[in-house]
Amino acid sequence: MAGQKLNALGREAAYQLANVIKTPPQFGALTPRWLTHLLEFKGLEAGIYRVNMVVEGDTPLDVLCTQDPKKTDIPKGYVEYQTKPREYQLSSIAAILNIDTKVADVYSAPFDQSAEQISLAIESLRERQESQIINNDDYGLLKNIAPSQHIKARYGSPMPDDLDELISKVWKEPSFFLAHPRAIAAFERECTRRGVPPATANIAGGTFILWRGIPLIPTDKLFVDGLKAPKGQNGKTNILLVRTGEHKRGVVGLYQTGLPGDQSRGLAVRFRGVDDNGIASYLLSIYCSAAILADDAIAVLEDVEVGDYYDYSNRNV
Repeated sequence: MAGQKLNALGREAAYQLANVIKTPPQFGALTPRWLTHLLEFKGLEAGIYRVNMVVEGDTPLDVLCTQDPKKTDIPKGYVEYQTKPREYQLSSIAAILNIDTKVADVYSAPFDQSAEQISLAIESLRERQESQIINNDDYGLLKNIAPSQHIKARYGSPMPDDLDELISKVWKEPSFFLAHPRAIAAFERECTRRGVPPATANIAGGTFILWRGIPLIPTDKLFVDGLKAPKGQNGKTNILLVRTGEHKRGVVGLYQTGLPGDQSRGLAVRFRGVDDNGIASYLLSIYCSAAILADDAIAVLEDVEVGDYYDYSNRNV
């Protein structure tokens, strides 16, 4: 009957006896970091990487190629090297993590509080590492692309023709395009408008669209108007095309090997001790850089507009 009190155990009281299934801490700013998965890395012993370049003409060395027996003068010469090659020194990305040992002692079931704190701190440093590989003022990819490898978006939005032009700049075994997710979405809209939807492929556990067989890899570290997550509809960004691998004279990531407290590639976690207040301290460090081994290993499409949309119901558009 209406207004009659239910004679049964209530939910709030029952909740006190329930086992609550919990997740590990969820860090919303984490990304897949496909760039650092797909970029080939070179381990260094002493933190320095020297890129020895050959001073090239049309060919490295003149040769004789003839069937005329009268032409027997074989060209003489040698292959010249640069006398002042560029050297890359590893950059440090570091943070100090503090953990209250009283909290870690009491509240570490079912999840170890120290391990979870360190894990999240490592993820944060890895996010910064990917951003630095792209944007660092010294070694970042965007700041080291040769002038001949820059092109402008012809009509603002990224067109298939624009990506074809990038391929003409990095035509020796290109590995992947790199773009903000909104730039990839803008490119897909242009493909839809033209009736040429790109194919997809599964690579390294992810699904990516392809253009001319080359995957478009998303990253929010190629900013739109200087932001990872722009609020407005419009904005401009860049799209990169990269060839990776030392043996291909491509782009390589660099890291330090043999670090004390090595946790993963180029990452060290060192315990710094416990202070008088019971606060445990850890130093987390990543040593990283990146090198472009040849001018044609990377190219950039600049001033890409991500905010153009179309009314597909209007056949005249």
